[in-house]
Amino acid sequence: MIAENSPSAIWQRTIESKKSRLDPAAARALLQLEFSRADLQRADALAAKARAGSLSTAEERELEDYRAVGTALEFLKSKARLTLKRFTH
Repeated sequence: MIAENSPSAIWQRTIESKKSRLDPAAARALLQLEFSRADLQRADALAAKARAGSLSTAEERELEDYRAVGTALEFLKSKARLTLKRFTH
């Protein structure tokens, strides 16, 4: 179960909110957002260091930042997919 005010719960409520509607063009634009190749490579390198147990404190924060942005991006894309589903059904 997700804590009531955890970031995941807050995003979930935002996505499901009837007040936060997207138009189809905005939804399609959101679905095009992705990490740059350099950012993906950096996140992969940090994840490998994490698995090896050799992350510095700064690198740990950096990896958490990548995770937070990735999570937010996935929530936005989820909202976009829900929007497009409503317009196609």
